[in-house]
Amino acid sequence: MSISYKVNNPFNQELLGEFPFSSKEEVEAQLVLLKKGQKTLKNIPAHERSDILRRLSVLLDENSEKLAKLITLETGKTIADSRVEMVRAVNASIASSEEARQIIGETLDSDAYAPTRGKLGIVCWRPLGTALCITPFNFPINIAIHKIGPAFAAGNTVMFKPGPQNTLSSQLLTDLCYEAGFPEDTLQLCMPDIPEMGDLIASPLINVVNFTGGTAAANSIARAAGYKKLLLELGGNDPLIVMADADIDSAVNAAINQRFATAGQRCTAAKRLFLHEDIYMQFRDTLIAKTKQLVVGDPLQEETFIGPVINEKAANEIKLSIEQAVSVGATVALGNKQEGNVIYPTILENVNSDCELMVEEIFGPVIPLMSFSDIEQIIPIINNSAYGLQGGIFTQQLGLIKYLFDELDIGTLAVNDGPGFRAEHFPFGGVKSSGVGREGIKYAIREMSYLKTLVI
Repeated sequence: MSISYKVNNPFNQELLGEFPFSSKEEVEAQLVLLKKGQKTLKNIPAHERSDILRRLSVLLDENSEKLAKLITLETGKTIADSRVEMVRAVNASIASSEEARQIIGETLDSDAYAPTRGKLGIVCWRPLGTALCITPFNFPINIAIHKIGPAFAAGNTVMFKPGPQNTLSSQLLTDLCYEAGFPEDTLQLCMPDIPEMGDLIASPLINVVNFTGGTAAANSIARAAGYKKLLLELGGNDPLIVMADADIDSAVNAAINQRFATAGQRCTAAKRLFLHEDIYMQFRDTLIAKTKQLVVGDPLQEETFIGPVINEKAANEIKLSIEQAVSVGATVALGNKQEGNVIYPTILENVNSDCELMVEEIFGPVIPLMSFSDIEQIIPIINNSAYGLQGGIFTQQLGLIKYLFDELDIGTLAVNDGPGFRAEHFPFGGVKSSGVGREGIKYAIREMSYLKTLVI
């Protein structure tokens, strides 16, 4: 008897469907099929894989509104935000198509070092085999394409494991991949329950695990994976620094768009704001005024900017984090209101630098503000986190930018933009507990490949 799970709309709790988890036997059969599919892919040259991914980009574009609505129904993300996700998913598929033709090795001359041996080393990238691609709820199509696209471009077969909340959109995505030309033995969608995930990850038929999600799950994956190649894109507690010479309106807009959009459920959200004391009050007042204008509510309505978080448990945890900060001295400048799964945008001041909001990743629409007079004050505070994903700074001071680039423990620093900046062809990933390896189409292809050398 199979165990089933339900998918509910986070905003109104409407039942979207009830689905069976994949059994252990079903998953094992899929893995065997994908192992056979590795031979199928050997007979599909790079230019054909490129063409398939290009056709997928067209199909994603043609079905973008349907997929955007499914994303909104499943996750509570606003329809406007879901449409942006689909634009990025199309771009990721195009980039994967283009990079499939550009997987370039090199030739080395053995005579570079004595003794002279008269040999050439021809170094090539080769696929690892079968990639297990595990995706989170918050960007169900875009992140999936950021994993499936590079894996397939590199010549790997793919076991696609989305979050259960994204069952409907993931099923449609898989169907579109098949329609684009993915042979069925090169891509399989599975949905095992948590107890079966360990066996899937540990299976010798899985050669690389590409996961986006939380650190607790990543730790479990690492224990189960053993010596498998891991590509882990994890959380962040990303700082946004605003200096006295900043364009305040641009910085405020970045803070709003990169913290309150997706109800704050982004690993790269601007989770901590550090404001120079000379512009603190101007920034604060502008931020509060603009935030008050945001529409909160039904994510299917065109004007809505903030919808619900993913479920009741998440909403209660966010509210608890706010209350914890207030209990140790923080003051509420705006918000701190909960209606079901909706957390209204919340701005806090006088936040203790050691409280949970400043040290841990809070996945919700909450902005703590901190004033500073000297940049040296905040560097240890920013680095005093288990995470090190991205950061943003608004300033015109090139020397300061270079200094922070060297001193901050992060993977990317965005200048005159927030930490949420991401482009499909840029490397993406962090340090410390923010992950292992780099995504970004070209870089993900390398992470899911190995170097093979022919000496002649």
